[in-house]
Parts: sequence; structure tokens; C-alpha cells
Amino acid sequence: MFRKTLIIICILLGLSVRAQKFTYRFFTNSLMIDEYFYSSAKARNGSWIQQYKNKLISNEKEFHSPGNSLELSFFDFEGGGWKANIYYAPKRGVDHFETAHYLSCWMKHDGEHHKDQALFNIQLMFSDSSLSNKVPVIPSGNSDWNNFLIKLSDFHGFEPTKPEMVIGLQFSQSDFIHEVPQGVYLDDIEFLPENRPEMIAEKPEISAINGYAMHIDLCWKEIADQNIRYVKIYRSEDGNDFQAVGTQQPYIHRFADFTGETGKKYFYRISFLNNRFEESEPSATMAAETKSMTDDELLTMVQEAFFRYYWEGAESFSGMAKENIPGRQHMVACGASGFGIMALIVGTERGFITREESAARFVQIVNFLENAESFHGIYPHFIDGPTGKVEAFFGNRDNGADLVETSFLIQGLLAARQYFTAENDQEKLIRDKITRIWEKAEWDWFRQYPDSKFLYWHWSPDQAWVINHNLIGWNETMVTYLLAIASPTHPVPASLYYSGWANQDSTGIQYRSNWGQTKDGSMYTNGNTYFGIKLDVGVSNGGPLFFTHYSYMGYDPHLLTDKYTNYFVNNQNIAKINHSYCVQNPKHFKGYGDDAWGLTASDGPFSYSADEPVAWQDCGKIAPTGAISSFPYTPEESMKALKNYYYNYGKFLWGEYGFRDAFDLTNNWCSEIYMGLNQAPMTVMIENYRTGLIWNLFMQNPEIQNGLKMLDAESLNMKESGK
Repeated sequence: MFRKTLIIICILLGLSVRAQKFTYRFFTNSLMIDEYFYSSAKARNGSWIQQYKNKLISNEKEFHSPGNSLELSFFDFEGGGWKANIYYAPKRGVDHFETAHYLSCWMKHDGEHHKDQALFNIQLMFSDSSLSNKVPVIPSGNSDWNNFLIKLSDFHGFEPTKPEMVIGLQFSQSDFIHEVPQGVYLDDIEFLPENRPEMIAEKPEISAINGYAMHIDLCWKEIADQNIRYVKIYRSEDGNDFQAVGTQQPYIHRFADFTGETGKKYFYRISFLNNRFEESEPSATMAAETKSMTDDELLTMVQEAFFRYYWEGAESFSGMAKENIPGRQHMVACGASGFGIMALIVGTERGFITREESAARFVQIVNFLENAESFHGIYPHFIDGPTGKVEAFFGNRDNGADLVETSFLIQGLLAARQYFTAENDQEKLIRDKITRIWEKAEWDWFRQYPDSKFLYWHWSPDQAWVINHNLIGWNETMVTYLLAIASPTHPVPASLYYSGWANQDSTGIQYRSNWGQTKDGSMYTNGNTYFGIKLDVGVSNGGPLFFTHYSYMGYDPHLLTDKYTNYFVNNQNIAKINHSYCVQNPKHFKGYGDDAWGLTASDGPFSYSADEPVAWQDCGKIAPTGAISSFPYTPEESMKALKNYYYNYGKFLWGEYGFRDAFDLTNNWCSEIYMGLNQAPMTVMIENYRTGLIWNLFMQNPEIQNGLKMLDAESLNMKESGK
């Protein structure tokens, strides 16, 4: 029996590792029309290349896999030259790749061409900025889509096990001069391994279809056949003439088709593509109709889409949330999971899943957490789902406890403990195990030494306090101090709230001044007016909006008042300042305004960043979670933003799990990922605005009530003593 169990575990772990390996892709589709952000193009001395703003153009009329390709039309001139680069678009957590042996590209060529002459050259661009040798590309001679394969060994310096050393591809004018313009389209550009299986065993079948205001959701059974490369989606307006409208990765079993029209019936089929893009027989046809929706229905639609990230998109071994999708498929993010737990509760109460389904998922979660690696009762930032061991995604110093991420996790768990109140075995188990997780957390250990004024963020089992980051507000970490004070087993004194979180000595002043790059709010208190709005507490003019979300998904800010402010009022003012800044738009970024606002932490065209409503930290990108998670504070402004994002930008911004993480109209860029930390706050904070569900559940916890009483007493003592 032991040997069989060991074999099963090894098989599962092997599948886990394989599932985390991605094909190294340079281009499949662009979410945005016109200029393609991850490209560049230029010509000189009479040569010409089709470009817009010095970038290649995505073409929606010609494609190999729907819905677009990159246009590489050009004209050669003797003594001239042209070049076009297509860059690899890095995605957070997409960092384990298949061994690469071929460069594969599908090409359609229109134009007169001399047989056996190179159409253009191609080179690899390496991470050290060097280029490989040039390899000529010779077209097949017909105008249909054709696949050309180049052995990567033909490029000097390439290592098959390190495809990530290649940051781009350079296409350039060949030595043979074409005397007429050449129309070229490129699609599905990627590195491939030596051999890929082709046989598909499963048959495609649409299992459900639903129509909303501007899009149709269709889904199918989870796919087990690893020979299925893509799911291909076809749409028809009459049930007869079907057009390919999209492809989907096989690990996501739904597709959101944004049609852009309301009150119209559509018919759908799906098929499967193998590794050679050979297509299976289509599924049976199913139909749905888009429809007008009230504001209330729109809110429910949005909540359900974000909820799916944590229900359908969960890590399979633990049932918990991934850091982002696409990304590492078996890496659990603890903080995002805490937020996701609250989103699951909302989904249960809204009827997206049954209570029985929800309870089964929560049993899976608490059983996983009971056995997962922790340090003094505190979980790491990231955990490997199959093994339950810490995953040091942010580097080897981040290989232990993360107090803040654990705070977000426990905030969600305590809301769940109050939700699952039935006297049956499942719900009793959920409550009991959450209590054990809560009680084993050694908050007092993270003072680092007995008379410390602060809590510290990280602890490593082999490097101890090497990161040495003490927690000082104003930021997202208020919940950490509040939970530490409320702990029934390992509490810290309530005075730590003022000595640590609201610290006003030189340590706190310097900390806030450094990250805020201003003296405003460096004393924790602020008192200045921005855009006519007074801010009691906050560095600069409030910081990124996630500061007003993460600690207040469970904690009701209406009921949080210290000696300086009430935190609902303060958070509301921060949201209004953020909105006003985007309306004013001092840097003149495209798209900002009354219905596009909310600077916060998100993915970006150049890197992940925490954007703020100040010039030096405003990068021009908008994250939907900023405005939408602010619904309790700014319902009118948030609804305007939600409608704008859906109705006007939904074609590129709306997907299977709701809005993608961020977009930047100035750079014609949209994120291709959904973020675990950003999806759930939208579901939860909309619900807190609508019914107060999560606030009410969380605040019912007796330990939370007791912790706030201790904080109130400390605040009163501080006022009376004049401190």
C-alpha cells in the first residue's frame, strides 16, 4: 500500500511539474488593435515597412488562429534596409518553459516572389542585447497560411533548455531585393520541443451558454487530453455561416465572447486543435442572446465573473488561489487566497454555487492549510500546492513566514468561520480547523524582541530577520496590527498600534518620507487638503487605492476609529482624491477621466507597479480594481467606471474572470493576466456596498470585537494622556 501511494504521489508531482511548463510564445494574439506594444519597426534609405508609431500593426482580417495576426508588409530598396522586432512579452509566473528545438511561425504571403530566394532574414535577440546570426526565410510559394520551422540549432548561441535567454526576434531585409511590395502576415510564433503528440481522443461539447449585455459566456467540460493545444470558438449570427472568433487555452474551460451588441442572438460551436493546429470535428451548436441589464444585474454579472477566478481557477491540490492566471499553475498565494475565501462566501450567498459545493471546497482548503508549511504558525507568501511547502517566488530570502499575507488569509478565514454555522460534520470541521489555524499564529513572535515597538513582516527559518522590514502605516498592513491585538493566544498589546502602525518618532517619519517622497503624512497624520478634500491620515495624498481595500474587506471601516480619524471617512476621501486626480489628469494620459480612474497596484506594460495620484508615481495605466473595489466609498463614480470598462473597453478588457488586471491606452497595452490580489476585492467590496455581508460576518467574531475594545481603550488613554 505504501509503495502504491508513493507511486501515485510521484505521478501527481510529475504532472504538476509538467503542467507548469509553458511553450515559449512570442505572439498568439494581440488584445489591442492597431500598434502592437511588444514590437518595433523602422526602415531607411528608400526601403519601407508597414508600421504605426514605429510599431507593427495587428491585423484582424488576416489570421491563422483567431482573432488577429501581425502585419509585416514591406518594400525592399537597394542600399536601404528595414527591421522589425517582436519582443517576448513576460508574464508574472510564466517562468518554466519546455525545452525548445524549433522556431515555429505561421505565415501568409501575398506578393510576387522569386522561387528559392529568401523573403527576409530572422535573428534571435538575446538578453545581453546581442543578436544571433541571420537565418533566411524562404516562403512555400502559395498564398495560404503555411508553417515554417527553423531549427534553433541554426542560430548560434542558443541553448535549448534556456529559451528565456531570447528576448525577441528580429526580422530584416534579405540580401535578395524584392522589386515589388510584399504582403506578409505572421501568427502563432513560438519555440517548440522536438516531438509533440498529435492524436486527440476527447470530443468537443459545449456544456453551458449564457448571454449578458455585450458578451456571451460559453463553457465546456474540463479537458484532460494533453494533446489538445487550443479550443477554437466559432460564432454565427444565423446558425449556418460560422466564423472563427477566438481560441482558448485548454486549462481554462470557458470563453467570453465580447460581441459588442445587445439584444442579438448568436450560435456557437467549438473544436479542438492539436499540436499541429489540425482540427477536430466541431461540437453541436448552442445559442444564446445578449440582453439589456439593469445596474443591479450588471453588478451581479461582474461579481460572478471575478468569483470564477477562485472557484474554477483555483489551484487543484489546495483549492486556494493562484498568484495570477496565466502563471504558475500550482503556486498558492496566501494573501490572494484570503481574499478569495471571502469571494467564495459571496458566490455562495449569491447562488453562484451551492452551500454544499462551497463547504466541500472549504474542507479542502482548511485540510490543506492544516498540513501546509508554516513558521511559528505564520504561513509563507507562496506555497506549492502539491507538496504544501514554501515556494520562494520572490527570492531565497522570502523562504519563510509572511505576516502580512497571513493576515489577509486569516481575515478571510475568520469571515468563513462565522458563515459556516450549520451543525453538520462538514461545517463543524471548517469552524474547528479555522480556529486552530487562528490560535496557532504567533503574532507576538513577530515583534522580533520583547520590547519592540513594531511588528516585522518576514521571518526566515535559515536567515531569521534578514529582510528586517518593520510594519509602519499608512499602507495596506493595518489588518496585521488589528489581528495581532485580537489574537486569543498570542496577542500583542494594543499600544503597539500607536507605537508601530501609527508610529510618530523618527523611524516612522523617515520611512513615510522615503516612500512617499514628501513630508505630507510623514507623521502618520496628514491634515492637508487635496482637490478640496481634507485627508486626516495618509502619506502624500493617500497612496495607491489598495491601501483602502486590503485591510477593510473583513474589517468594517465604519467601526474603525482611532484617535486620529474614522477609517471609512478617511478611505472615502482617499478614493475621492484619486478620482479627482484622474479627472484633472495632469500628465495628459489617454483615457483618464470621470469614468476611468483608480490608480493602484497592478501589472503594467513595463513592470508591476503601485501607481498613485502623484506625478512621479503615475505611469498611465488604469487597474479596474481601483475604482470598482472602492464601491462602498464612491458608488456613483465606481459605477461610471465599471460601465465604461465593460461597455466601451470590454472587447479587450473583459474576459473569463472579469476585467483583466490593467490597461494603458497611451501605450495601446492591456494586461494578459488576472491577478489574485485584484480580482477578489471587486467581488467582496461590491458585496459590502450592496449588503455588508462580509463586514457583518467578520465583525461578529468575538475576538475581533474584543480586539477593537482594547484598541478603543488604548485610544482613549492616549487622548486623556495628551499623547
